[in-house]
Amino acid sequence: MSDEPIRITRGQGGEVDVEGPVDGFAASVLKRAGFDTYPTLRGVWIRLPFDLGRTWENEHATWAAEMLAAARYSVDLDPDLHAVPPTASASSAPRRTKTAMTAQSAPASTPRRQRR
Repeated sequence: MSDEPIRITRGQGGEVDVEGPVDGFAASVLKRAGFDTYPTLRGVWIRLPFDLGRTWENEHATWAAEMLAAARYSVDLDPDLHAVPPTASASSAPRRTKTAMTAQSAPASTPRRQRR
């Protein structure tokens, strides 16, 4: 791996591009995150599909940066691309408290009827 970071940026035209030392594994991680690869005369152009909305682009760019960082790549994510974390009021499930996880006594056993 190179010391130069992989940069995920939003270009002047609004497109989300990847620049820097992208090897085969990093390219597969980016593909998994939704990035497309286009051959050019100078090499390869890696970018997200356009016109899917800034929220979608930010989520996928952040996801790609997190996966690359987990794989120990040095990553620079443009601050404009950070996904907005969900707010506390939009939590999907209530938090379990410690009292909900305490041991309870077994139910009283009832005699079974025998079959004939």
